Amino acid sequence: MKTILALIPNWIGDVAMCTPALRALHRRYPDAALIAAGRSSACALLDGLPWMASTEPLGGRDGLSGLLRARTRLRAIQPDLAVVFPHSFRAALLAWLSGAPERVGYARGGRSPLLTRRAEPHRVEGRIAPVYMTREYLDLLRVLGCEDDGAGLELAVAPEFAAKTRERYAGEGPLVGIAPGAAFGPSKLWPADRYAAVADTLYEQAGARCVLLTGPGEEDTRDAVLATAKCPLLRPTEPPSIEGLKASIAALDLLVCNDSGSRHVAVAFKVPTICIMGPTAPVYSEGPYERGEVIRIDVDCGPCQKPVCTTDHRCMTGIPANRVAASALKWLAVPR
Repeated sequence: MKTILALIPNWIGDVAMCTPALRALHRRYPDAALIAAGRSSACALLDGLPWMASTEPLGGRDGLSGLLRARTRLRAIQPDLAVVFPHSFRAALLAWLSGAPERVGYARGGRSPLLTRRAEPHRVEGRIAPVYMTREYLDLLRVLGCEDDGAGLELAVAPEFAAKTRERYAGEGPLVGIAPGAAFGPSKLWPADRYAAVADTLYEQAGARCVLLTGPGEEDTRDAVLATAKCPLLRPTEPPSIEGLKASIAALDLLVCNDSGSRHVAVAFKVPTICIMGPTAPVYSEGPYERGEVIRIDVDCGPCQKPVCTTDHRCMTGIPANRVAASALKWLAVPR
């Protein structure tokens, strides 16, 4: 086995939750070059990990021409094995197009003919049921004899970038990240004015220095927090980047966020999180490696898994700012 191609998930949080499985692949085949392929942002998240040989950023879903370009690039890798972590038919098709003689993935979505080794998804009473994503990714690799080392999520920051980030945020008081965005859709967003209220409380009661963390496409959310907050808010360097996000989160004492990619980046850097969760089922993302608290309320319409709320968004608007601030203050008092 010389080269392993890993088709990685699309979303930042899922990529972070996939790192124990990627590391397990390396441990099972230590002499093989492990190459991850996927969205550019997903690949950038894995930069710096010592057991990753390289990454292959692929373009978006731009039809047949995009598939043909991806085929050319993946075939150049000459993989001996392709592991398909996403659930999509397209990801399995990319593995087949890569020319890898062995292709491993879950048997779902009509893609079994594209795979040479298949794992059965977790089922309850005959129906596919969700599990913690890290567990799902590791379970896929059982067909290859891979074992979990129990070390949890792992990411890395370039030392020079980490040093610059620490210098940028230097000062007295705990450093708290405020991450009010979420890529899944507006249903995951806790109101921006409440994030501002939490930042104000932590500034007033704990002397916290709050860092506002937003990404591309979250400009309206960023501006809404800035317009409402009374306390000063630190900002990473612009434009936003994955390396900047990793370095900022790694420097934090605490992160307050939605159920988003930033949450799982924080878990990888052992940073406690206060996660405000609304429409998504906790089973997908709650694992044994997290420190902090998940704040959610039970509502009769949830968890709906919808990107856009079709009612009154009560799963999020029913969570008051003082509850989140109280949880954050408690965790700031816990030594890391």
